Amino acid sequence: MFRLITLVLLALLIFLQLQLWTGDGGRKQVEDLRASVDRQRVENRALEARNEALEAEVVDLKEGQSAVEERARSELGMILPGEVFYRVVDGDKVPEPKPQDPADPRP
Repeated sequence: MFRLITLVLLALLIFLQLQLWTGDGGRKQVEDLRASVDRQRVENRALEARNEALEAEVVDLKEGQSAVEERARSELGMILPGEVFYRVVDGDKVPEPKPQDPADPRP
C-alpha cells in the first residue's frame, strides 16, 4: 500500500513538473510574456516622451508668439516688416545663366 501511494505521488510530481515546464502557463510562456511586457514598456516610454514634447509644443503655440513666428518663418517663408531676407544657395545647384540675344535690349 505504501509503495502504491509513493508511485502515485511520484507520478503526480512528474506530471506537475511537466506542466510547469512545458504546459500552458508554464515557464516558457511566462518568460515570453515578460519579454513582451518589457518591450512594451520601452515603447511606452518612447511614446510618452514624444507626447510630452508634443504637449509642450501645443502649449507654446497656444501661449507664446515665438513658436508661431518661428513656424511662419521656417514653413511659410514669412519675414517681419523692415527685415531683409537672404537666401543662401549651394553653388553646385545654381543653373548657368542663359546667353542673352544681342538683339534683346534688356540687360
